[in-house]
Amino acid sequence: MSLPANAPPVVFILTSARDLAVPFYRDVLGLRLMGEDGYAATFDMGNRTPLRLTAVEGHHPGAHTVAGWHVADIAATVDALSAKGVLFKIYEGFDQDARGVWSVPEGGAKIAWFEDPDGNLLSLTQIG
Repeated sequence: MSLPANAPPVVFILTSARDLAVPFYRDVLGLRLMGEDGYAATFDMGNRTPLRLTAVEGHHPGAHTVAGWHVADIAATVDALSAKGVLFKIYEGFDQDARGVWSVPEGGAKIAWFEDPDGNLLSLTQIG
């Protein structure tokens, strides 16, 4: 048996500093906190997709993106998050604009990356 095509996903992001991460996801990113238990804080990531912010002692983030959001206006979203103190990553050789937005050479997508308090890499994407 395989997963049904319409089975809703659950996103897991690890944190070693839940006391810093919960306010970031709730207050800075504006995600609705659905509940907390001894293992995780659960947020609505959008479209009823749960994000489980799971406490793991000694967690060290990887270098890859762990979660992202599609946005209608990446410049406005970057500006709004920047006003809340979010710093967007600039990668050498990517030819990003001053906001940190990279325009994909083929396809017209635009992407910007930022980190949560643990250093987990998150992204915003505007399609076409």
